[in-house]
Amino acid sequence: MKTDSIFYRLFQEFPQTFFELIGNLPTEAESYKFTSQEVKQLAFRIDGLFFPTTNEPNKPFYLVEVQFQPDETLYYRLFSELFLYLKQYPISHPWRVVVIYPSRNIEREVTRHFGEILQLDRVKRIYLDELGEQGETSLAVEVVKLVIEKPERVIQKATGLVQQARQELSDEAVIRNLINLIETIIIYQLPSKSWEEVKAMFGLDEFKIKETKMYQEAYQEAYQEAYQEAKLAVYEEAKLAVYEEAKLESIPRMIQLGLSLTLIAQSLDLPLEVVQQEAEKSQESQET
Repeated sequence: MKTDSIFYRLFQEFPQTFFELIGNLPTEAESYKFTSQEVKQLAFRIDGLFFPTTNEPNKPFYLVEVQFQPDETLYYRLFSELFLYLKQYPISHPWRVVVIYPSRNIEREVTRHFGEILQLDRVKRIYLDELGEQGETSLAVEVVKLVIEKPERVIQKATGLVQQARQELSDEAVIRNLINLIETIIIYQLPSKSWEEVKAMFGLDEFKIKETKMYQEAYQEAYQEAYQEAKLAVYEEAKLAVYEEAKLESIPRMIQLGLSLTLIAQSLDLPLEVVQQEAEKSQESQET
């Protein structure tokens, strides 16, 4: 699942969500702009940045990272990007780093190098499965948690969120955008189901997004990921079959070199019975 793109889209359209996640008032979003920034001559782009839109020098800027896969090098890369960015773009605002994980077991702290840095107030790590009561009272945070919801519950949860949005929000455009975002999350969560199946599970006629750009992008991305995973699986299976065949073909040659059947079985990591069968086949073919 391309979770980082979902989060960055969420922060772009509903920036108050980010500030609720880090424990601030959602109104704080009114003085920030979410953007990305390319670091010149270093061939990388920082995708998630919240910049103050006011001249208050003590108001921090936030570097946001979404990490849903274990990565031993994450903090090396993250802090390198931060300090290279500060070197290239001198900024008067203090920095903050926020890393969003689905759970603690995904994080790789590397405490030998980053233990003290990770304990700073400037660094905040969010584990979505530990949001607890905060998420149960906030529509925005509940939408975020939908990303880690179990697939068998995602439809029920999403339906409830749509109903909650219609009760709590008055701006129809905001509601529509939120529904689009929820739909996008569902597409990623249930990539094996067709849109007709998803719509039937919802039981809501308002979910008609096939023509929207958001749906097309999400569908294409999910399809490509599924296709690549399937192709890789077929390739790995074929490679394994070739490897096993090569081991079998090497048995007669190893017998000619004087190796015992037991030693051959151990060397090729094959059952002794398989080696004996191949040895018998080789003997029969020589006799004929």
